[in-house]
Amino acid sequence: MWHQTLITISPKARGIHLITDKIQKIPELRSYKIGLAHLLLQHTSASLALNESWDPDVRVDMEMMLNRFAPEDAPYKHTAEGPDDMPAHVKTCLVGSQLTVPITDGKLNLGTWQGIWLCEHRDHAGARKIVVTLQGTK
Repeated sequence: MWHQTLITISPKARGIHLITDKIQKIPELRSYKIGLAHLLLQHTSASLALNESWDPDVRVDMEMMLNRFAPEDAPYKHTAEGPDDMPAHVKTCLVGSQLTVPITDGKLNLGTWQGIWLCEHRDHAGARKIVVTLQGTK
């Protein structure tokens, strides 16, 4: 059985945000006994990650490190969309724009401290869209 839906994440400040609950609330997810949830973020200046969900300092530290890996003051050629745009593209390549998570008994089968992050790399981004494709047995 397959199901696909598009969810919209409201605009977020630059940084890393937990969105696990938004994915878990997809009503159709509850009907899957076993399967996979594939998430594709339809943007090139934000990313998705699976990481620490308990301590918010981890998200702050990750934002700090991503800014070191892709600083705004590097000599980028692509500058038409502002100083935060090209670093955002670099960060998206480093982190990625898709995840696949197992489904077990109607829930995402995550580790104890794992959560799904939306990594917003722009200072003034708009809403973000994620295509969620569910595949499995009911």
